[in-house]
Amino acid sequence: MLKEIYIKNLAVIKEAVIPLTDRLNVFTGETGAGKSILINGINAVLGQRSSKDIVRTGCDKAVITALFTDIPRAAEEKLEELGLPCDGGELTLTREISADGGSVGRINGRTATASILREVGSLLINIHGQHDNQIPLDSDRHLQILDDLGGDDSLLESYRESFRELQKTARRLGELKKLEKERVERTRRLNEIVDDIGELELTEGEDDRLEKEYELAKNSEKTVIALKNAVQALSGEDAAGDMLVSAETEIAQFTDSSEELSALYERLSAAEIEIADISAELERAADKIELDGARLDFLRERLSAVNKLKRKYAEDCDGLIKLYDDACRELSLLESSGDEIAELTGQREALLHKVTEQAKALYDYREQLAERFTRRVTEELEFLNMAGVIIAVRHEKGKLTVNGMDTVEFLISANKGEEPRPISRIASGGELSRIMLALKSVIADKDSIPTMIFDEIDTGVSGKAAQKIGIKLREIGKVRQVLCVTHLSQIAVMANEHLMIEKQVVGERTETHVTVLDEEGRTAEIARIMGGEDPSQLMLETAAAELRKAAEL
Repeated sequence: MLKEIYIKNLAVIKEAVIPLTDRLNVFTGETGAGKSILINGINAVLGQRSSKDIVRTGCDKAVITALFTDIPRAAEEKLEELGLPCDGGELTLTREISADGGSVGRINGRTATASILREVGSLLINIHGQHDNQIPLDSDRHLQILDDLGGDDSLLESYRESFRELQKTARRLGELKKLEKERVERTRRLNEIVDDIGELELTEGEDDRLEKEYELAKNSEKTVIALKNAVQALSGEDAAGDMLVSAETEIAQFTDSSEELSALYERLSAAEIEIADISAELERAADKIELDGARLDFLRERLSAVNKLKRKYAEDCDGLIKLYDDACRELSLLESSGDEIAELTGQREALLHKVTEQAKALYDYREQLAERFTRRVTEELEFLNMAGVIIAVRHEKGKLTVNGMDTVEFLISANKGEEPRPISRIASGGELSRIMLALKSVIADKDSIPTMIFDEIDTGVSGKAAQKIGIKLREIGKVRQVLCVTHLSQIAVMANEHLMIEKQVVGERTETHVTVLDEEGRTAEIARIMGGEDPSQLMLETAAAELRKAAEL
């Protein structure tokens, strides 16, 4: 509940501390005394839009602080979610509005944005203003009102859980189907990779090993050819050895007569022997080198195939192996996605059936709620002097949404013989005030928000109807804290706490004060409301009698 409001430098309110009871608190005062400023201040501390114009002239800032006790569990959970402290079930919301247009919010002293104030405040207070009678006109709110009346949201929560699962499944199925076309092209590409690389059955580092072995094999072949050519040059036909023999033969006949030629002959003979020996050595060296032409051909072809893939995919051998493994895995996933589509399609059908059945059960439950709602609101309206009014609920089946398959709209017939029509089309301002009060009265004990504020919702009513509105507000005050700004004595006499808002001139400035009235003060204020300023003794006695009568109700 809202235990206390502190206001400083808010328009004509210089400073005010406003204590409140946990039942019906009524604010009265002359027109222009500042009742609307009080509501603006509460709206500001609840995070609603504020203006620098509400800062008291000559002041740097306005400050509004609201102290709450026994806060509801939903508010505690929100604070926990936001990481904000909440000690002993007490909570303070503060809003500082600067004259330069800026503002700062705080929750238990910790800085908070206006949006956070709104989130938390919406779980603490409902404000129903003079123009907030639009609530019954908004058909989007009617289903929520009906559910609030039921108080048991187990069917709805169970349905929502299934509905969200259906949505999740449908989204995944849609994503997979959207990817199906891409999957076909991707599968073709992956299969090409698998076929290309898989055919070679590569091993890690194979390209380096192939290069080295191929270079070695290729050089061996060249070496053997060179050695054999050398042998041929030395000992083959027209080779160097034969030429040496010819040279020997040519000069042999002159060796006896010439020592010089004899020496040269000996050298030629030695050269012949050396060349023959070299030729034999070369031949033996060539024979030692093993040549495997088939292996060389294999290496050449294998290396060509590997290099071709390396160029095609811009990867080395290890990169090709990884590309192959990744392609195999992705292919497996893509192939299983087809299985997943089939599986998800079956799941979606099963979930759709389940959700539809749950929606039907929810519809039937709400059909019962609609009957109870019609009966109870009609009883409340009869009490509020609207006995001729007929309330009906248009409850139809529509498409599945997170709230079920229901479409709900409240209908009203204000005149006998007229068919019920949407409230927005035929209800007057006074009727709307009482319809809204009837709705709130019906769901008051189901509402989790502990505080309701009614700002002059009695506009357009008077007399006995106003009295009954007062009685109904006090009844709601038994289960919810109620703050009501009114100009009707019939409502004011029902207060558990009566606060008067009045202007006073202090020095050269006008100030608005908020005073908790005692019995004498209440009598004078009720008399003023009934008869104007300076009420007569008779009016005072009448006011006192009305207060006694209200206390006995």
